[in-house]
Amino acid sequence: MLALGYFVVLLPVVLAEFRIAVFHRVGSFNQVVPQESVAGTNAFGILSLKRAGLVPRERRISPNGNTIRGERFMRDPRLQQLARNIVGYSLDVQAGEKVLIEMVGSEREIVKCLVEEVHARGGYPYIELADNSIRAAVLRSATKEQMEHWANMDLQRMKEMDCYVAIRSGENVSELSDVPDGKMKLYNQIYRKKVHLEQRVKRTRWVVLRYPNASMAQLAGMSTERFEDFYFDVCNLDYARMADAMEPLQELMNKTDRVRITGPGATDITFSIRGIGSVKCCGRRNIPDGELYTAPVRDSVNGIIAYNTLSVYSGVTFENITFRFEHGKIVEASANDTARLLEVLDTDEGARYIGEFSLGFNPYILHPMKDTLFDEKIDGSLHFTPGQAYEQADNGNRSSVHWDLVLIQRAEYGGGEIYFDDRLIRKDGRFVIPELMGLNPENLK
Repeated sequence: MLALGYFVVLLPVVLAEFRIAVFHRVGSFNQVVPQESVAGTNAFGILSLKRAGLVPRERRISPNGNTIRGERFMRDPRLQQLARNIVGYSLDVQAGEKVLIEMVGSEREIVKCLVEEVHARGGYPYIELADNSIRAAVLRSATKEQMEHWANMDLQRMKEMDCYVAIRSGENVSELSDVPDGKMKLYNQIYRKKVHLEQRVKRTRWVVLRYPNASMAQLAGMSTERFEDFYFDVCNLDYARMADAMEPLQELMNKTDRVRITGPGATDITFSIRGIGSVKCCGRRNIPDGELYTAPVRDSVNGIIAYNTLSVYSGVTFENITFRFEHGKIVEASANDTARLLEVLDTDEGARYIGEFSLGFNPYILHPMKDTLFDEKIDGSLHFTPGQAYEQADNGNRSSVHWDLVLIQRAEYGGGEIYFDDRLIRKDGRFVIPELMGLNPENLK
């Protein structure tokens, strides 16, 4: 457990109406308190969250997501549909399964919808409410020993879970930017690797998504209302239909050896994907979704790639990232902040090798918004990821880093080509061979 008062208070209560515990992380405390029952207290007379002062007394959510005191609004039906898709399709929750729902940010209505859907399927929801500004305060003073205790505590909880859903709604994407690099490195090497890369990713059914807010709308260059419409179009896409359209690409990728990518600037890179296998991403792990990934044979990458989208890593915005590879290893790297880029690449040996190669084709996502969950699915894009490989398409690379860096190849972003075994399969972001044309945007909407 973390020092500085970082401990767990457990209230071993059984709720009459709600079989749920809320892990409400406040400052450097973990408090496990019962969710409010209909009467305002649970079966043992313990005060609800509202009466305990941990959440506002009056909180009603309007259809556009705004919080208004003292007024009651109908729930946006698209929100309930999204929760139904997450619990029923993405996670496929079964009776008796434990589901950890982590909410980063101040939104609550989506959490309620998810709780209702988990209960409807006979599952047991557990809730963690987190805040990156508080997390930053903890990280600034954390020692290695404290980080180990924190990781071990949350690792034990994650081992109890069958499913995990994370909703990220932080208002400031740079909230962690002033955490010292050494502390972020410690967090990634200990906490993130133990709890997420090694346990959650490998041993639970999980899905990660964002929740629309004014900050995200601003990053996307849209009004809040327009962004909400965009968000629900993207997230409530018919992913089962998309999965069917991916089949020919997966078959082709699985029998391909050599890949060549050209693009804007000096981009010209070659590598092998022989024997690695590939994975369809169609709403099971991320929402929004729309990609198919594999990994290069670890030492096969040669050439140069120049990424053309901004990327936020540990709260720091990077742009104009360029890598040069020799025999799989990044031997030269540059960006707007080359010194900090090199610190990331020097995290461990695996950070200088690629753990994922993926093609993106969500028809509604066309432009970057400094949010990897959206940007890596941009239609006509690819990402080439330094760091940890996924077990499902494993090239053996191991790292506490997994950094999805995006190159958009549509004509308005400079164009580009992808070849599989010397056959052109995609040009300027559009699939050009008949069996893959079902993944072009007009066929997925």
